[in-house]
Amino acid sequence: MDRRTFLAAASFAFLTPPARTLKSDPFTLGVASGDPSTDGFVLWTRLAADPLGGDGRGGMPSRDLDVEWQVATDERFASVVRSGTATARPGAAHSVHVEVQGLEPGRDYFYRFKAEGRLSPSGRTRTTPVGERPLTFAVAACAHYEHGYYTAYRRLAEQEPDLVVFLGDYLYEYGPSGYTALAGRVRTHTPGKCATLADYRLRHAQYKSDRDLQAAHAVAPWLVAFDDHEVENNWAGPVSSTDAPGFARRRAEAFRAYYENMPLRRQSLNGAALRVNRRVSWGSLARFHLLDTRQFRDDQACLDGVRAGCDDRLSDSRTLLGDDQWRWLESGLRGSDTRWNLLGQQILMTHRDYKVGPGREVNLDSWDGYAPERTRLLGSLARTSNPVVLTGDAHMHHQAELKADFDDPDSPVVATELVTSSIASDGDGYRDRTWIAEALQENPHISYLDQRRGYLVARLTREELSVDFRTLEYISRRGAPARTAHRLTIPAASGRPGTS
Repeated sequence: MDRRTFLAAASFAFLTPPARTLKSDPFTLGVASGDPSTDGFVLWTRLAADPLGGDGRGGMPSRDLDVEWQVATDERFASVVRSGTATARPGAAHSVHVEVQGLEPGRDYFYRFKAEGRLSPSGRTRTTPVGERPLTFAVAACAHYEHGYYTAYRRLAEQEPDLVVFLGDYLYEYGPSGYTALAGRVRTHTPGKCATLADYRLRHAQYKSDRDLQAAHAVAPWLVAFDDHEVENNWAGPVSSTDAPGFARRRAEAFRAYYENMPLRRQSLNGAALRVNRRVSWGSLARFHLLDTRQFRDDQACLDGVRAGCDDRLSDSRTLLGDDQWRWLESGLRGSDTRWNLLGQQILMTHRDYKVGPGREVNLDSWDGYAPERTRLLGSLARTSNPVVLTGDAHMHHQAELKADFDDPDSPVVATELVTSSIASDGDGYRDRTWIAEALQENPHISYLDQRRGYLVARLTREELSVDFRTLEYISRRGAPARTAHRLTIPAASGRPGTS
């Protein structure tokens, strides 16, 4: 039997239903892919017959289950090129991570799973190319479930990007109404604040049950990194922001649940640590340097918050990235041979003065709280080919020039920072034009702000990076359209954006 005949027979067998032992569909959380390479990617699913079952186990039996998987070159799965069987174990919340290899570079693939006689939805993914093939990617962050519907995910999926970069706060740990938006509570979290492995598993299942989020995962591979709310608001390294006992255990269990629910490679989870800082290249056109700005940082200076007069934030000894990650990043920037270098990270890198008029107030949880290390990083970016910083966390769109010295109007621009607004956090957006005008006047290196919900869509070629700031007028009810509220173009090797 030749390979084509064998794969056709395997595809037929894949569709042949065995006896079912589960009473309902186990693919309620959808499918996902991530971390693509030139010859493969990670495929993910998690079996959950009852996703909101109170113990976080998804209503699944306490036994291993076989999960078959297929990768094809067409949506109808007439041409299956890879297939196999993975084991979904109760100790891993019946999640599956398949690391597919041996595929062709720079092409689309389709994938699906089967378990207990039931077929999953199919997803589209792709391998990274060789050479300088153009790239369309989306940037998203901050998706508080209670604050609104995930229409922004649906609109993002409709644009069919090649890649999605998600920069943190995929979920929120608060109990019901633990963080209230201006628009009020549109949906309700699972009971209680997340504190145990079961809590985090249940919360992930609630978020993953959303069909708009499932559509965004199914349309393209994702590069994911966490921020704070996947564990606890404003945690820093080993330090809990609430001084709660047992934080080391809680963080480890939050990491475990995060891995179980994300398309990450197996090497990401190592005991109580979860490595999300990594590099993914799109041929010779671009390299994504994904950072971890939580796990290795020093505690926030001056008791955190937005404050004035905090001299501790200016200490040279303070670190946000940690020594090992700093060396990893420096080495990667120095050794990069791609045309563009894109830093995906979680917190505002540009200096931002929140006080109107004399004096200065800064957010000590952002890079302003670790100013000397930011200065060193900007020095490294100045020696890097076409650096662009991609950021989440702020719940509003920003376009900013990263300057070697933010206090000097004539200081050279090192890179552009593109900050995406939130998918849902803070509820329905708005446009306070007076507030925006005052903020831009106080921070002349910031040229665009928008308080509405949304995401970014970027198109990258050898010559330029063009970016659409996409916004929605509301998320407290379903169906809002998305539109491009602002567009800019960053020419290669110029360092200065041109806006249209």
